[in-house]
Amino acid sequence: MFGDRHVIVVDLGFGDAGKGATVDWLCSPQAGLDVAAVVRFNGGAQAAHNVIAGGRHHTFRQFGSGTLSGVPTLLSRHMLVEPIALAAEARALSALGVADPLSLLYVDERALLTTPIHGAANRCREDTRGTARHGSCGIGIGETASYALEHDAPRVADCLRPDVLRRKLIALAEHYGPVLAGGRHGYDSIDALVEMYTEFARAVRILPGDQLAAFARAGRLIFEGAQGVLLDEWRGLHPHTTWSTVEPRNARAMLDRIGAPGYVLGVTRAYLTRHGAGPFPTEDPALSIPEPHNGTGEYQGGFRRGHLDPILLRYAVQACGGIDGLVVNHLDTLGDIRTATGYLTADGCVDRLDCGEWKDLDHQQHLTDLLTGAVPALTDLPADVPGYLETALGTPVVLTAHGPDRTDRTIRVPAKA
Repeated sequence: MFGDRHVIVVDLGFGDAGKGATVDWLCSPQAGLDVAAVVRFNGGAQAAHNVIAGGRHHTFRQFGSGTLSGVPTLLSRHMLVEPIALAAEARALSALGVADPLSLLYVDERALLTTPIHGAANRCREDTRGTARHGSCGIGIGETASYALEHDAPRVADCLRPDVLRRKLIALAEHYGPVLAGGRHGYDSIDALVEMYTEFARAVRILPGDQLAAFARAGRLIFEGAQGVLLDEWRGLHPHTTWSTVEPRNARAMLDRIGAPGYVLGVTRAYLTRHGAGPFPTEDPALSIPEPHNGTGEYQGGFRRGHLDPILLRYAVQACGGIDGLVVNHLDTLGDIRTATGYLTADGCVDRLDCGEWKDLDHQQHLTDLLTGAVPALTDLPADVPGYLETALGTPVVLTAHGPDRTDRTIRVPAKA
């Protein structure tokens, strides 16, 4: 299907479109792709990629979604690694029958550490925002990324150097002291954190620098993205975004450095969803599509459902710099879903959105303002949803899903070379 190209899996919506299930299938024996590793290239422990295969269900957060097929995971330098949550995920995978999950894990030493200090600060900030919350998961992803912009932040390599790690954690705690003062969120002692992170360093393989070429020589790589392009730090609808580059820029750069070809596979549901605050033009509270693995989060807010929106999907494709193929999930739950042909906004009727310049947050804020309160023009969804999306997005649909299980996936057409 993909020739000799490595595959970059990217969510074209607000997240929760089925990236994990897609990666699970790509890594499974059914796909026959000889996958050497799943590479996580953005985000951190806030990811929640639900996979159902052979009667087993797991929500993948830091492990790659190929783990149930025994495929190793590489946490790249662009990941934000949370060792305590990672250990808990390893225990959950062990309970599902995965033998020694941590033996399948490789971690780039340059990756930033997300600590309970970051998480506590994140939740304190969201508490003070009240009804103006950004929709954070409350894990500390934004604090991890923002602190590292101006400070010598804790990294995975520091878990091998307890004295360095301790110094950095003390500085981190002092920095966030004013934020945490008087708040209801705390964290373990510095001594306890150093002990846990030292144990983490003994349990996983920490790689010095870029080792991607070695994995690529062993077989195909599947790059598993987190969140969705509409939440991208520079392309999403600011300020309701993640502190992470979701579109495939970093994955492409990693492949360019080793001279390897890539294939960008965009993922969408046959309708749209959004977890938490922010504009959502086609949202329809009357839609009652079951969602067994997504609910209301204390900091994220509620799980929202809306009609198919080719306008936002075209925008996401543009934000990605184009994609090579498309996956359409949840074709079994369409019910009363319709599709948008445009919006009525303060600027008049709009049927196309422009990305603007990269890192232009003023433009992204304008899009947020434009889409807040936008009224969609809806029409009936054609019976052939994949064919409709192929025409609307100008991209071939290569994989569809009519259910949540690995076996519910069907190859539609060979991807164009």
